[in-house]
Amino acid sequence: MIKNENVISVTPDIALEFGNTYAGGLGVLEGDKFYAAADLGINYHVLSIYYKEGYVDYEFDSNLNPIPKPQPQPKEFSSRLNIFDEFNINLRNEVVKVQALKYSEKNANAIFFKSISPNWAEKLFERLYIEENTEIKFYKYLLFAKASEAYIRRNISLDEIECIDLQESYAALLPLSLKIPGKYRLVIHTAGPWGHPTFNREFFRKELGYTFVDNDVVLTEIGLSLSRQSLAVSAKHLSILLKVFPHHRDKLSYVTNGICLKRWMDLELAEKHRNYELRLDTFIEIRERLKQRLIDYLSKIKDIDLDNKFIAVWSRRMVPYKRPDFIARLIPQIKDKPIVIVISGKAHPFDFQGLEYMKLFMKLHKEFNNVIYIPNYSIYTAKLILSGADLLLFTPFPGWEACGTSYMKAAVNGIPSLSSIDGGVPEFIINDINGWLFGEDVRLLIEYFSEAAKEINEREYQQFQTLFFKIYEIYRNDPEAYYRVGLNALRTFVSRANMERVLKEYYPNLIRIY
Repeated sequence: MIKNENVISVTPDIALEFGNTYAGGLGVLEGDKFYAAADLGINYHVLSIYYKEGYVDYEFDSNLNPIPKPQPQPKEFSSRLNIFDEFNINLRNEVVKVQALKYSEKNANAIFFKSISPNWAEKLFERLYIEENTEIKFYKYLLFAKASEAYIRRNISLDEIECIDLQESYAALLPLSLKIPGKYRLVIHTAGPWGHPTFNREFFRKELGYTFVDNDVVLTEIGLSLSRQSLAVSAKHLSILLKVFPHHRDKLSYVTNGICLKRWMDLELAEKHRNYELRLDTFIEIRERLKQRLIDYLSKIKDIDLDNKFIAVWSRRMVPYKRPDFIARLIPQIKDKPIVIVISGKAHPFDFQGLEYMKLFMKLHKEFNNVIYIPNYSIYTAKLILSGADLLLFTPFPGWEACGTSYMKAAVNGIPSLSSIDGGVPEFIINDINGWLFGEDVRLLIEYFSEAAKEINEREYQQFQTLFFKIYEIYRNDPEAYYRVGLNALRTFVSRANMERVLKEYYPNLIRIY
């Protein structure tokens, strides 16, 4: 039974099946929520931004340096959006014209705000997470907040709002202008300091008339203070946040992330599982089909022999704490074995360490026949990789991953993971049963470039490497045992990783099963 109240989710990015309006995990998660909410019949409103030039793609020069370039919105995306509303807001003592572009699936609406004029305001929404300086960043998210306020006041009855979920701290400016106590919840999707941006209090005084005590205002503190509740995205993430924000502990709880099964799980696997027809022999046949589909795709990227090869994939945002160095260290160890490593991911254009990893992986792609690097991933690419590989490598530094969902997408397609013990992994993976675990369950935010972290990394890499080759030997010498782990992963993940479970935990007052 679904009640009629409205749910509003305010997010800086969201990944639909089309369009360049996301940068990584948060956007994909919010897209999965959107489609699952539509299927459940929730009156769901996602408020986001129309980025004219998207996020970032990369080309590589003759020295293999990654060169960032914009992602213009494809016509397929723009043609699906309708101008639903137009209004003016005040910013920097000027009138800013904003359009609200709408895309709908059943009762779920995705609203993309597009700044029309003046020119400086139009440029604020040009790129996702890419700003020249702190002032531009502040005005971008204040424009987003004011556009969200105007849209809500004009189109949604305040009395019929169940809750307004602020996805990450950049959305936390909204409660400063749209004052409806008791409706807000802050969802924190990161563990590390990059997820808690600060702005000088002078910005707030000038634009909103607030004079804060601290010179640097932490947006997460604003969101926590003005929300009735705040949610971490896994149990372990909550244990980390309780140490970072102990003064807000009474507001903190968690809902572990999930995925939209209809979007990520192979249809035949889903049907066979649903009808209790997924025996091991049937499972292996489907896995072989999915692997061949991936091989056909990879063969177009690089002309190498992929038949009878063990395909392991590392598909992550290219940032040091996700430990791409583990993969770089592993590659020379496998060069003479029938193993292929597929790497997918890109860095933020201002993350110089991430860019160096991109350069390294492109170099390895050129030098090693059993390495394939796909820098410009997409939803389409992710679906092929996370349904067709033999093993997912999930390697974040312990304590720094909020949840992660790639291991969920792989598991519901029968692909087990070799994973560090971080994010939501401890809630899902049982070692040697439905996947493999390495490392330590650290529940502190250890500075990543400290000596302590260096020691942890070295210990965990040795465990990772040893276990990787053990898994490979199982695959080669006892394939039935290997596939049994994959089948266990599918069976144990489907109900727990299902986005319907997530939404029922987020909105228990709206979704009830009788």
